[in-house]
Amino acid sequence: MTKLLKSLTVAFALGLSALTVAPAIATNPTPIALNSAQTAAMQRINTYINSFQSLRGEFTQISPKGQTTRGILFLSKPGKIRFDYAPPNPLLIVSDGKWLTIKNRAKEKGDQVPLNSTPLRFIVAPKIDLMKEASVLSFEEADGLTTVALADREGKLGGYIVIVYDNVQDTLQQWVIVDGKGRRTTVQFANLERDVQIDQKLFRETIKRKDKN
Repeated sequence: MTKLLKSLTVAFALGLSALTVAPAIATNPTPIALNSAQTAAMQRINTYINSFQSLRGEFTQISPKGQTTRGILFLSKPGKIRFDYAPPNPLLIVSDGKWLTIKNRAKEKGDQVPLNSTPLRFIVAPKIDLMKEASVLSFEEADGLTTVALADREGKLGGYIVIVYDNVQDTLQQWVIVDGKGRRTTVQFANLERDVQIDQKLFRETIKRKDKN
């Protein structure tokens, strides 16, 4: 894995926010059992994720080192997502449904990884059943928010995702993806619009390949 991809994988470890603190979880987390009320809350989150085919809104990202960047999110199921970072940040992250392209627009260079190897697959799947496809590592409810940490049941992601759901507004407030080394970056959302028309060309992106010679 290249240095760029490593650094951007860290950037996808979407962690602590100004409003909500992601729960502390052990280095080798184990799933927890949910009671009936918690299971019902999980089902509400699952219903929300399955309720839209597209999303558009603003995001604010806080890196593991506390650096803040902003941009526009575009999401179109199945499998397509675009994080369009505002200047001067040259970063662009786009999924065409199969590959996640991580690109430095200033240099037209980048890397690609399979979408299904990232936690984003929980959000952009055509339909998801979190109770079957994810292990719940922690669960908290407070101040109208449900915060749940989820890991891939097969352990392929090398980390976990924390979803913060606003029960009152019925919307995703933020997510936190924590990598295998515990590094975090926050992505907090605002003004999310469901089922809007999105130009599918936004999800097509090319990168310069390194010369093999």
